[in-house]
Amino acid sequence: MIRILTALVMLMGLATPALAQSRFDGWATAVIAADWRTSRGQPIQAFDNARRDLVSSFVAAGFSRADMVDYSLRPDVADPVTATQAMAGVSSLTARATAGCLLYFTSHGSPQGMVFGPNRMLAPADMANLVRGWCGARPTVIVVSACFSGVFVEGLKGPNRMIMTAARRDRASFGCSEDATYPYFDGCIIESLPTATDFADLAHAAGACVSRREREEGLTPASEPQVWIGSEMQLRLPTLRFRRAVD
Repeated sequence: MIRILTALVMLMGLATPALAQSRFDGWATAVIAADWRTSRGQPIQAFDNARRDLVSSFVAAGFSRADMVDYSLRPDVADPVTATQAMAGVSSLTARATAGCLLYFTSHGSPQGMVFGPNRMLAPADMANLVRGWCGARPTVIVVSACFSGVFVEGLKGPNRMIMTAARRDRASFGCSEDATYPYFDGCIIESLPTATDFADLAHAAGACVSRREREEGLTPASEPQVWIGSEMQLRLPTLRFRRAVD
């Protein structure tokens, strides 16, 4: 009987894929949908759809849900979260999960910064101060999905940082209409994550995905997503591989 039970356990182990150990244990992850409107002010779901499915995708890639917060800053819900409350939540999270930081923002943007809630614009200098306080010298990946989001790159640069933006500093991004499931850049991140090996691979795949969609739909000028990687992160990224199911 013992031999039979042992054989069954071994067969079950072979039949069920195991999850490889995550390289992101102890990382703080924050995903914030900071707007909920079209450029004409009509309510949409695209930003919140992206927030929801980015959370699922990052959990599948090895980020702990217990060390993750996600916020929608839309005010037209029963218990709205303010920009101040969201910032406090990220601050609390990064104070206890100190191995690294993944910060993902999806919103509308302008050359002056990013919409951050109903009546607030987050300027590049403000973002730089927030990230410095939250993440310090720990390895940090910052993703800003918004029009003109390239304006954030210069202020966020650091040897321990990787920065991904949905557009050049002088370009719009696409996919924030009433009929869009996600902003294009967010959708391409979600599409690319299941097969990407690490953040560098993800940035390459998502950029190619955005370019393909814009070409196919004749959208101009191209948004040209940006990527910047600091010297320390260039060395560290190959060790920060996403978790995948293994046989």
